[in-house]
Amino acid sequence: MRYIDINCDMGEGMENDAALMPYISSANIACGYHAGNEETMQQTVALASRYGVAIGAHVSFLDKENFGRKEMELPPDVVYELVLQQLIILQKIVKMQAVSIKHVKPHGALYNMSARDKQLADIIARVVHDFDPSLMLVGLSDSHSINEAKTLGLQTASEAFADRRYEENGSLRSRSLPGALLEDADEVAEQVLKMVSNKTVIAITGKEIPVTAETICIHGDGKHAVEFAQTIYQNLKNHSIEIKPF
Repeated sequence: MRYIDINCDMGEGMENDAALMPYISSANIACGYHAGNEETMQQTVALASRYGVAIGAHVSFLDKENFGRKEMELPPDVVYELVLQQLIILQKIVKMQAVSIKHVKPHGALYNMSARDKQLADIIARVVHDFDPSLMLVGLSDSHSINEAKTLGLQTASEAFADRRYEENGSLRSRSLPGALLEDADEVAEQVLKMVSNKTVIAITGKEIPVTAETICIHGDGKHAVEFAQTIYQNLKNHSIEIKPF
């Protein structure tokens, strides 16, 4: 049987976490820098553990005001330290609950910038490698994030997005442009199935383009998040595709 990992950002103060857990296999847990705090981290780790969902660190710029979505130009040592501190916080919490961190996924602006900035991607990969070389790094498919992590010998998971439109060059369509988000659950489920089965996606132009999808992201803060997750889950099951951690 084929399988795919479904990941979701958690512990960000949304109300969907518990409802989403049965339909995902990996949780990216906010580490207090863009959202959440140690209490929400403890709660989310416990919830993920209860459902057998893999735990990941969702690391970000220190920017709660903008939910980590504002791009920042910071010195390499500052970026290194802020990522490291978030890993240390989550590591302390998972140890208390006798579970472990499986992966790291940058959030928001840090994710987008490291996908296109080789130096930033290298810094993040080095922090993860120095902290625990067995951790997997999740990043945008075919980006610097993935390539730099592989260069250091880290395991990687190339990520595709369930509810986002793609440009013809394979990049995500900017949220500021029309048509950036898919709003229909059946359309989202079919896009995911195509990514998993055919390794392709239909770009905003209508052209079918290649995409590497080793994990699929569902945005937990979306108004249709639970409906999307349920529909994706059932559609994959109908096509004999199992959802399990990478």
